[in-house]
Amino acid sequence: MRILLVHNRYQNQGGEDLVFAAEKALLLQKGHEVHEFIADNRQIQGLNRLTAAVQAVFSISSYRKMNNLINEFRPEIVHFHNTFMIISPSAYYACSKLGVPVVQTLHNYRILCPAATFIRSGKICEVCLGEKIPWPAILHGCWRNSRLQTLIVAMIIFINRILKTWSKKVDCYIALTEFSQEKFANIIPADKLSVKPNFCDNNIIQTCLDTAMQNQNAYALFMGRLVPEKGVIGLLRVFQKMSSVPLRIIGDGPLYELVASSILNTPAQNIQIRRWIDHSEALIQVRGASFLLFPSEWYEGFPLTIAEAFACGVPVIASHLGAMAEIIEDGKTGLLFKPGDIEEIGAKVDWAWNHPQEMAEMGRAARREYEEKYTSERNYRLLMEIYQKAIENRRNRQNIHSK
Repeated sequence: MRILLVHNRYQNQGGEDLVFAAEKALLLQKGHEVHEFIADNRQIQGLNRLTAAVQAVFSISSYRKMNNLINEFRPEIVHFHNTFMIISPSAYYACSKLGVPVVQTLHNYRILCPAATFIRSGKICEVCLGEKIPWPAILHGCWRNSRLQTLIVAMIIFINRILKTWSKKVDCYIALTEFSQEKFANIIPADKLSVKPNFCDNNIIQTCLDTAMQNQNAYALFMGRLVPEKGVIGLLRVFQKMSSVPLRIIGDGPLYELVASSILNTPAQNIQIRRWIDHSEALIQVRGASFLLFPSEWYEGFPLTIAEAFACGVPVIASHLGAMAEIIEDGKTGLLFKPGDIEEIGAKVDWAWNHPQEMAEMGRAARREYEEKYTSERNYRLLMEIYQKAIENRRNRQNIHSK
């Protein structure tokens, strides 16, 4: 199969970029012919605000590039990961014009919420979910704390809802969890939504398992972007009071300096922090942990870190919220706590640290969960089924229009 992959990279690398690269590698490994259409949001820095805003809503340049790529490469399917901000939804229209089936992975909640997170002022917020124009987000400046920048995203959402882009120009959507599928069903026809979680590369995981002994250096581990909605500040407060449990933090982001300085002022010195490290080394750190901590205070898409922990046989202690509540079975593959509840987080961590045998059994259950749901092979089967569904949906639509 000839597959065209489309992705708009963010200014800071994140999980979507890793998933895009992993799926591309998997498709190549399976013998498919793969071509890319890549854009990078760092290109925006050279544009004035008006030009950037217009391009984000509908990019003529992206439309033309996509049109040319399709004519040259002749893909049987076009799989989008992200179009925000440079590629824009205009690329869907080029595919539609030339009759090529389109699949879109829904990595975040951008087409429902301008902030893409359903979070405002540190709390879950869904007030824009039923609005054609997400005016509450504009009022509060939910994206980047700017009313003007939020207005741009709101216009993308509004215009494409009016044009029915989401329902007519995309043949199949990939929701990462059943939870997110339910949210997107507010604006996307149910027959176009399929659930396919992220996955871990089996070969990379096995290399990690061969390299590192589980719990060789037992500690609690937090690994992720250092931003407010990830709950890292509350986690710090827990471990500053819990000096007997070592915590390792791996990540970077706007809160890095604040977190690092707070750690320096921790008398017990039981907390360490490192910026992002090589992916294989990060997996070794996961393998060596007694448990992974995931105190996120927003719904999340599908946290790849959790799947990687499961693959390494490491249980996860996480917020009872959104994707985390769906992925983790409380008491079986990890422990769940009320989001943002410092006392409960502390109680769960204390219990986990003092019950190593029970946590080890959860780790074995987590590994079985990985083998059942999050391997490369299962992901590939699901992806091929979704591609076939998109092809059939496109064919049916063309047959209807031809009558």
